[in-house]
Amino acid sequence: MTIRDVYIVDAVRTPIGKFGGALSRVRPDDLAAHVVKALVDRAPELDPARIDDVVLGDANGAGEDNRNVARMAVLLAGLPATVPGVTVNRLCGSGLEAVIQAARAIALGDASIVIAGGVESMSRAPWVLQKPERAFPAGPQQLHSTTLGWRMTNPRMPAEWTVQLGEGAELIADKHDITREQQDAFALASHQKAAEAWGKGLYDGEVVAYEGVELARDECVRDSTSMEALAKLKPSFREDGTVTAGSSSPLNDGAAALLLVDEEGLRATGREPLARIRASAVTGIEPQLFGLGPVEAVRRALAKAGRTFADLTTFELNEAFAAQSLGCLAEWPDLDPSLVNPRGGAIAIGHPLGASGARLAGSVAHQLAAAGSGTGVAALCIGVGQGIALVLER
Repeated sequence: MTIRDVYIVDAVRTPIGKFGGALSRVRPDDLAAHVVKALVDRAPELDPARIDDVVLGDANGAGEDNRNVARMAVLLAGLPATVPGVTVNRLCGSGLEAVIQAARAIALGDASIVIAGGVESMSRAPWVLQKPERAFPAGPQQLHSTTLGWRMTNPRMPAEWTVQLGEGAELIADKHDITREQQDAFALASHQKAAEAWGKGLYDGEVVAYEGVELARDECVRDSTSMEALAKLKPSFREDGTVTAGSSSPLNDGAAALLLVDEEGLRATGREPLARIRASAVTGIEPQLFGLGPVEAVRRALAKAGRTFADLTTFELNEAFAAQSLGCLAEWPDLDPSLVNPRGGAIAIGHPLGASGARLAGSVAHQLAAAGSGTGVAALCIGVGQGIALVLER
């Protein structure tokens, strides 16, 4: 069997909205349809009927993103009804999982042109009520928020596996002796780099605003934050802890999508590719140490690609927490930290769960295209203890 080369022709995303912010009035299926339509509109030579599949990541799927949000996006975007769609869930890694699954289908010859990406509206994630085990219960019933984290947890799970996500970040800070000041400095740098990138117009080529919503850039970027302001925040998860809201990614809304093709699909688009997909990997780790999930995933993906940290020109690591990101960096001594998140990370930009992996992959592709050549990595930690990574080249 011949393995085909897989190219990223284009990548777009919405500005990332804050929880209850500008995008909270937009349904997740409409957010997904928006980025799918934007990709097709930006490739006027491509006949939409030639799209073999649309693969979208979605972490929650408990509200308006139910019933296969990828298929809903196809229909709402105005694509032909003959274009199928499938939704995948690897929690925080869902958007990158979608890209990897789409690339695998193309590489194996099952598809030629695929749109892959992800979506999440954490603002609109509903409360859910479990059905009672017996009819007509007399007592009060519990509602569960589906926005983030553990809910309706299986009691057979060991308690150490089901700690809050923020407590998991505290465990990594303990493991690697990461101080509050180091976390605050990392968070500050994320905001500064994101603000600078927006100021220089570096996101102009990939961010597509949602019509009718006044949101021109990522809503959580704080240009004026400082070490002094971050130092005033109280620990969020332990009374004597080091992890604060300022050193954690916020709750967000947004969507991202990439256009993936083989050689035949490339000719059909009439476009020059941004980058080529080289390798990917997913790995598992103890659930409470989920934040270190990318460590082994990145090592394996680089090995598959025949590359090392010394070969990298850019690296997009999802900043679930500053402590989590710093813990990963501590375990990659050969990685130049200046290559990581050069245009800001999720602490500033935001982390709409199902969309983040696609945002990172798209950002790496655009950065490689701007540089003209190079090797880049996109990687995320995943709740319940997994890591995912993708290697791109140009």
